[in-house]
Amino acid sequence: MEYLIEGFLNAFHLLFTGDEETYSAVFTTVHVSSMSIIISLIIGLPAGFILGYYEFTGKKQIRAVVDTLLALPTVVVGLLVYAFVTRKGPLGDFNLLFEVSGIIVGQVLLILPIVISLSATAIESLDERLKNTLITLGARGNTIIISSLYEARFAIMAAAVNAYSRAISEVGVSMMIGGNIKWHTRTITTAIALETGKGQFAMGIALGIVLLAIGFFVNWVLIFFKKRA
Repeated sequence: MEYLIEGFLNAFHLLFTGDEETYSAVFTTVHVSSMSIIISLIIGLPAGFILGYYEFTGKKQIRAVVDTLLALPTVVVGLLVYAFVTRKGPLGDFNLLFEVSGIIVGQVLLILPIVISLSATAIESLDERLKNTLITLGARGNTIIISSLYEARFAIMAAAVNAYSRAISEVGVSMMIGGNIKWHTRTITTAIALETGKGQFAMGIALGIVLLAIGFFVNWVLIFFKKRA
């Protein structure tokens, strides 16, 4: 138990003294995950709306594929992205391997199904009378989309929180695509795995505390807006 107590004490020391190596991993994680969720929402919300609002041929099959991808292992995503962005791959000329931009691409592919699936579910759960009311009032196109998304805003926010939590906690994509390069592509999760393997429990605990704090903060924001509403 002594080494655990010592680890926690050293962890708080690293956090409160602003250890550069520790906060480098934190800032990289926040940057990568934030960019990933923004891109995923830009792509996923319209796709989720279409999947949940309209009826078309092949909808059930597409929905089944999207729902299946929710359980996609991070290492599989990392492997697929690696195959494409490696120098011999079709996207090798874009120099995405061992770069922050490469991790962002991998995380977008990982969390996009979450945004699409949960957004579609949110739209499907709306009262059927909403669509008829909007059409009766003369709403068309973007007005219907914006109004429907607004009515489902809390469910969509929950989808975004789930997707963001998945992004900040994944290891496979960050390790395989980013390479866990110190001061460059090392994230919280890859740093925890590395430092714990080296027996450096203090930094691992410190980064774990930050990861939990980010997760709690994101969920608190969702709860806050629900209470305000």
